Amino acid sequence: MNETDGDRMDPVEVTARFGADGSITPYSFTWKGGNYSIVSVGRSWRDDLGKHILVMVAGDRVFELIFNPGEFTWYLRHLDGGRTAA
Repeated sequence: MNETDGDRMDPVEVTARFGADGSITPYSFTWKGGNYSIVSVGRSWRDDLGKHILVMVAGDRVFELIFNPGEFTWYLRHLDGGRTAA
């Protein structure tokens, strides 16, 4: 996983359900020592990095999770300006 255009991605641990139809539903993730329960899942898309999923946690904080199926790993993307949202 490479950083591009000033974006930073941290590896994270994610608890998720993988459906028989190929769907992925994340329930929580661990980042910087904190555990975040996901209260809603937004839009998702695929690109060369993997499956991107926008999620919301308590306090209306939005995060972008990226699942890389080749590595079977999850990443959290940081956008320019230090925001962790999309």
